[in-house]
Amino acid sequence: MSTGAFPAPDSKAWAEFYRAAIFEADQSRRAERIRLAETVASQRKRDLGTCEGDHIEEEHALDDALYVLRVLRTTSREQSAD
Repeated sequence: MSTGAFPAPDSKAWAEFYRAAIFEADQSRRAERIRLAETVASQRKRDLGTCEGDHIEEEHALDDALYVLRVLRTTSREQSAD
C-alpha cells in the first residue's frame, strides 16, 4: 500500500529518495532528505523480506544505500557543528 510520499512496496522508487538525499546541496534540507530516504529504503528492505523470489541485487543496493546515508548523516552533523 502506498501512502503519501512513500513509494509502493513493489517499487524501486526508494532510489529516487536516495539520490535526492545524496545530491541535496542545501544544508538546511539535507537532514530531512536523509531521514526520508532512510525511512523509504528501510521499508523497502522489510517489504523485500516478505516477497517471493530472488531480490539479492536490490537487497545489496539497499544495504549500500543505507550505509552511505548513515555516513552522510554523520558528516552532515559534523559539518553543521563546525
